[in-house]
Amino acid sequence: MSPSRSILLVGEGNFSFSACVSQFYSETETSITATCFQHQEEALRHEGAATNIQIIKDSGGAVLFEVDCRKLGECASLQDRVFDRVVFNFPHCGRKSGVKKNRELLKKFFLSCVQVLAEDGEVHVSLCNGQGGTPADHPKREWHNSWQVAAMAAEAHLLLTNVHPFESEKYQSYKCTGYRSQDKGFHVENALLHVFTRSLPYTSAQILKVEEAVEGEKVQYNIPAELSDYMFRGFLCSGSVHPVKLVQDFLLEGLAEKSSVSMTTETFPFLLTAKQLQAHCCDVNNTHCYWIHLLQKDLNSDAHTFTAKAKEPLAVLESQGRTDTPDAPSATRVTSDKVDRVRSNGAESLRSACSLDIDPEGENCLYVLRPSVLPQMEELLREKELINSAGSNESVEIEGQKNEGSCGGCNGVNSSLLGISGVVFRNVSVSLWALPSFHELLLRGVFPSESKPIKFFGQRLETLLTPYGVSLVTEQGGLRLMAQPMGSVGRVFAGNASDNMSHVSVTVSLNLDLLAVLLFSIPDWRLLWSHDPRFLKEFSLRPSPGEPFHPFSLFPEHISFDISFWTGPTWEERKFHAVIREASCGTVEQVKLIDTFSHPDLSQTSYCFRLTYHTHTHALSHTQALQFHKHLESLLSSRLQVTIR
Repeated sequence: MSPSRSILLVGEGNFSFSACVSQFYSETETSITATCFQHQEEALRHEGAATNIQIIKDSGGAVLFEVDCRKLGECASLQDRVFDRVVFNFPHCGRKSGVKKNRELLKKFFLSCVQVLAEDGEVHVSLCNGQGGTPADHPKREWHNSWQVAAMAAEAHLLLTNVHPFESEKYQSYKCTGYRSQDKGFHVENALLHVFTRSLPYTSAQILKVEEAVEGEKVQYNIPAELSDYMFRGFLCSGSVHPVKLVQDFLLEGLAEKSSVSMTTETFPFLLTAKQLQAHCCDVNNTHCYWIHLLQKDLNSDAHTFTAKAKEPLAVLESQGRTDTPDAPSATRVTSDKVDRVRSNGAESLRSACSLDIDPEGENCLYVLRPSVLPQMEELLREKELINSAGSNESVEIEGQKNEGSCGGCNGVNSSLLGISGVVFRNVSVSLWALPSFHELLLRGVFPSESKPIKFFGQRLETLLTPYGVSLVTEQGGLRLMAQPMGSVGRVFAGNASDNMSHVSVTVSLNLDLLAVLLFSIPDWRLLWSHDPRFLKEFSLRPSPGEPFHPFSLFPEHISFDISFWTGPTWEERKFHAVIREASCGTVEQVKLIDTFSHPDLSQTSYCFRLTYHTHTHALSHTQALQFHKHLESLLSSRLQVTIR
């Protein structure tokens, strides 16, 4: 137990533990309040109780009787007080009460103690070995036979943040009592102390209205609600200590040892046209894209196209801590209408899943949230080519040197790698390693064919990433970086051939989010998007790759619910997964099809899915998961017109 300003101890028997704590903190400014459930006369019957109570009072502490730990908020003596620590040692309902009654005791205690707990306070619960039902118990009991302490705390929005042995040697005068409601001790060998802290509350999805310039046109559109938390987070901003940024810096530094690397500071819109998608993202399945219908399109707008206008030397960028590309376009305007899971009337247009079999120049031009920054890399290279071919006296400075050569399809050769990075979006089904949004690092350069640049960069990346479980797999046109269990984490491939056949254009595409999970041993990619300050605090000293992340939420429970419904002939499963993400606040980890049945007479199909709720970012109780599930049923009925069974 670390020093704190105020400590509340509940459920005391003979007050021997409180007396030890009082003596332990006697020379500090810590205040001790010891309480018990019994009447004063009954409490004094415990052996040594009178002496221990006097020790507490002599140390400046207070002793309260008839305090029910299940109703701390109702205790008159505790009104308007908050404590930095609330301690409950070896709770038990008494006599031969079973695990269910003791679980209920824990649940009511947790719900009660948060009413007197400081915002950054801790709850300490000591349990005998095996009672907690966590992997820290040795041996671990079966779940149904344990007290499920982490699950009971989650009902009060508390996270299990630490588990360590109960240090009985620090409190040598402590004599536990209460075995079968008798003045008799019980075994505390291998007992465990469980530490709980508050979880951040869940926040509802919100509609973001975005205005930006795309190919010279000012456009407005809504961000799909399930993506609202992935927008404008600024993980790659200058000075960021986010692990995604740390991984990008690590990769750039590693590649710069063998090649010249330059990152542009230019910003680009989130939106692409269907024409851009077709031309530059051939490897992206268009059904995995978020198609967008515009709210407003100003064809006569004089808005500026996003082009590479301001590039700074890499040496200057590094000195200012600015080797990144900001997530949000500088000319993007964002407004948000916060809602409690309700979309505006125009939001229905966001659910389009049109094919590309249209005229991209026509009236119904489709737009898509960028699934890659590759089209914007091509735009950057085209601008460079135009500047060079025009013979302009203006030069674009990248990485501390003037642009004397050219890239892409130009006759000259730029031996450096040009890089951009930013957040991208994929409309994928909900599964353990399917990321609807991640940060892509893209590097492009032109090199002599005889130097075998694909092999060279593959080997360089292999040297950097093999220690973290990344391996190279040869595929047509290049190499793929693979890691278990997530699969592909990047590619090295040849781009369009240059006019000079003796040279080859090479592109490196890396998923920074999955690499951050690997390099820092983060248990869940969703933690990267956590708003909890404890997450970034782990990276405040800019740890090197290989230093494992220490989760602030231990042993979160997996909670499963099934959902069954009838659908009509226009059922689209991707919309189903989008609604799941929105309704569950991203807490659904897996969706598994259990059963399907097509009605022989009606154009309807019945589906049964099993949803697994699990998160490391918030406290997730059975009650909260059930609320999410009920809300999902409601949204499916209203949005997708299914009939819940």
